[in-house]
Amino acid sequence: MNPAAPVVVYSAALVFPVTSPRIVDGAVAVQGEYILHVGDRRWVLDVLAQRGMSFREEHWDGVLAPGLVNAHTHLQYTGMREVAARNYTGFDHWGDAFDAVYARESHDWEAAAAEGAQLSLAAGVTAAADVVTDREALGALHASGMHGIAYWEVYGASNTDWTPEAKDAVREQIRRIPTPPGAGVSPHAPYSLEVQPLLELPDIVREEGLRLHIHLAEAHMEREFDGIDGYVGAGPGGHGAWPELGADSFRALRSHGIGVSSTQFVDHLGVLGPDCHIAHGVYVSAEDRALLRARGTSVALCPRSNEVIGLDMPPVAAYLREGNAIAVGTDSLSSSPSLDLLADVAKLYRVAREQGYRADDLHQRLLGAATLGGATALGLNVGKRRIGQLGVGALADLAFFDLPVHDPDASLAELVEAGAGRARRTIVGGVEKFRR
Repeated sequence: MNPAAPVVVYSAALVFPVTSPRIVDGAVAVQGEYILHVGDRRWVLDVLAQRGMSFREEHWDGVLAPGLVNAHTHLQYTGMREVAARNYTGFDHWGDAFDAVYARESHDWEAAAAEGAQLSLAAGVTAAADVVTDREALGALHASGMHGIAYWEVYGASNTDWTPEAKDAVREQIRRIPTPPGAGVSPHAPYSLEVQPLLELPDIVREEGLRLHIHLAEAHMEREFDGIDGYVGAGPGGHGAWPELGADSFRALRSHGIGVSSTQFVDHLGVLGPDCHIAHGVYVSAEDRALLRARGTSVALCPRSNEVIGLDMPPVAAYLREGNAIAVGTDSLSSSPSLDLLADVAKLYRVAREQGYRADDLHQRLLGAATLGGATALGLNVGKRRIGQLGVGALADLAFFDLPVHDPDASLAELVEAGAGRARRTIVGGVEKFRR
């Protein structure tokens, strides 16, 4: 912390630190980029006075929470709203509509990504996993002052394409990503990349000490098939023997009648791990979910995007019951109605209840998924630059919501179930970025 920086005390009727109990009439003292104290308002003010520290106080009558973390988005597609204006029957149907709009020559990717960053800040989002396909959009997080990671996306590479020059190009590209915040690579998906790039991209990323992020289990074809339509998925001739085939790609395995899931496929290639998080995670079996837990891999759930594309809802109740690390993502405006993360949180709440999750911790766990869970997915939950929490020494990322505070349980429920559109102020690293 910078001891010369002024101290600002942000007090609120109700504070949700996420990593500690909620605080009625609470306060967060901020000095420079970092949080200095968190606690009961009277205690925070007394501590500062005892230390002889001058400060100013700014009070909020609603809810104060950590800045939200959007764990999967593509800010550069903010100008492609027309694609999400209709519903589709599946990934291929949506992909055709997306490709038609993407192919136009009139896109200003830098401006679109900048607009997406501003829309995110207006929704209380202070950090994002931003997947970038066109280099003009690489600097959106950096330029807006947001935290998170910009992931350079590698799409459509075959084994033949994967030359030494192609590998060097990826290395050079990720070194050019403007930082801060962080940088990483997104191998697009197991159905769009062949084996060699999927096998070697994680090595490149890990040599650089960066992060991985992959679309996984989002398309119908990625499910594990066992005895369905001629596919085999387990036992002799199934996923126990499929590596011996030496198939060039996941699609080639399907052509051989092998029904192994995409999660098991990328795990065999060494993609999964605690430095990787996946997007969507819709078509996952109990075995797949166990693999994700064993590898320490988080999943960013994007239910509203799934709905537009025509996919099923993710098994959020199973993820919660079994202890998987989950986060929340909006995806892009090419497949989602908005970049307001709390709209996806509300959708996940409804889906979890519909799937039979009855435990009374659902509100708390979903708020955690949208904050600390997102930080964990990005590897930003610990250390000197940690986010997704209100704690001493964490970065001062704060989101203020216009919610009545009479009963803390009711306020938490309203934030989770109806918090979309209620953000009123957003602070990133101690600097105000949005105020309504």
